[in-house]
Amino acid sequence: MTYDVVVIGGGPAGLSGAVALGRALRSVLVIDSGQGRNAPAEGIHNFLTRDGMSPAEFRAAGRAEVERYGGTVLDGEVVTAGPGFEVTLADGSVHRARRLLVTTGLTDRLPDVPGLAERWGTTVLHCPYCHGYEVRGRAIGVIGTPGDEMTEHRLRLWEQWSPDVRLLPLNEITAVEADGVRMRDGSLIEREYLVVGTRMEARAGFLESLGLKTVEHPMGIGTHVPAIDPAGRTDVPGVWVAGNVTDPMAQVITSAGAGLTAGAMINADLLGIVPPAPDKR
Repeated sequence: MTYDVVVIGGGPAGLSGAVALGRALRSVLVIDSGQGRNAPAEGIHNFLTRDGMSPAEFRAAGRAEVERYGGTVLDGEVVTAGPGFEVTLADGSVHRARRLLVTTGLTDRLPDVPGLAERWGTTVLHCPYCHGYEVRGRAIGVIGTPGDEMTEHRLRLWEQWSPDVRLLPLNEITAVEADGVRMRDGSLIEREYLVVGTRMEARAGFLESLGLKTVEHPMGIGTHVPAIDPAGRTDVPGVWVAGNVTDPMAQVITSAGAGLTAGAMINADLLGIVPPAPDKR
């Protein structure tokens, strides 16, 4: 069959968009690769009434809600998206849609320091609004480059949650260990938690066959798929984006809100009542 909408990505943005479309009586297929960015975290935060819920529990509840409104959720990874919105999965199966909503999120690229990636999402953190309250008052190390604007920004932020925040120069670190950070001179700086900035790269290579490519984000933090309006429309007619794939800084609740907005506007687009795209000249 040809679905009204295929949603590529089953995180908060994709599931929220699918629910909105299902409630609009649209046929919806959600394809989820299971590569949730926040999977290592113990719980989500700053989501009213859902604070502390595990990412796995949140996704399971979201999937059930999509299915309650007639949508279908399929585990799989999209490898290409061709003309006519024909999407091909890694297992060779093909699905077609009238519109695409891309909510595949991003991949965090961490500095190449032994022991760092293994602790990502548990004792290695990035967002004070996501984790700051839980580690308040603890010994925190901010990994970065002295004098770098983003490093200084992180230091000032995390100092709001703890009086014991220390800058750890990235070029002097040889490994991250259970009790702290091993420095080039052999010393161990004990820290309970570490903070590190990542390069955030949109998961959207499969869109290139549609002429839609990832580009550098204006803030210099990685790549994203740009939207041409606040609802998530792209410059490829019929393709919409929401969540971290287009807004790397979005948290769970804002990604869910963006998915809802995109879903509602896709429904309007299918009815032919969406305003013309902005003039980019």
